[in-house]
Amino acid sequence: MPDAYTLAAFDFDGTITTRDSLQDFVRGVAGRAGFAAGVARSAPWLFGAWTGACDRGVAKAHFLSATLGGMTRHELEEAARNFAARELPALVRPEMLERVQEHKRLGHRLVLISASPSIYLRPWAAQAGFDAVLATELEFVGERFSGRLASANCWGPEKVRRLREWLAGEQPAVLYAYGDSRGDRELLALADRPWLRGDGALPALPAAATARPS
Repeated sequence: MPDAYTLAAFDFDGTITTRDSLQDFVRGVAGRAGFAAGVARSAPWLFGAWTGACDRGVAKAHFLSATLGGMTRHELEEAARNFAARELPALVRPEMLERVQEHKRLGHRLVLISASPSIYLRPWAAQAGFDAVLATELEFVGERFSGRLASANCWGPEKVRRLREWLAGEQPAVLYAYGDSRGDRELLALADRPWLRGDGALPALPAAATARPS
């Protein structure tokens, strides 16, 4: 990384998108009946996460195991690429995509930090121009999804931990952070220019540099 740079960190669900993307992805892969059955099987953990009695990552793993467990890496990666290309664009807020592009035009580095699975975020983020994706990873054993998470659920304090790990001691000159929920609180607290959806206008960006006349 350059010695001095600006970094923009974006949450995904609810910040860049209009709603939760994981449900749409799982429903598209498992089908409506498979989705409903998976919700029923994982209901105790999902309810526990909603009330705060169960860890969100544990609940997510149970839900994903009940809906996608046993699928091959090839099947899920193909489904993820199709979802990123055909379904995700309809969920993206146009003004947030424009904000991503504005940061890119200014030469800022971009990182997507999300609790959703990286398997479908990476192809979307690559097309959108992000430099990195820090998200929840799925565990594959023998080329099949084990139904477990290969990383901690990238939510709350884990977002800051993952960002610091990715920075590897580097310190951006300015850090912008965009979020929409409690799961982004720690990331926003770390930023020089934080923005929480529903709490004011987007932070101002510097004017693009222009060439001097000769």
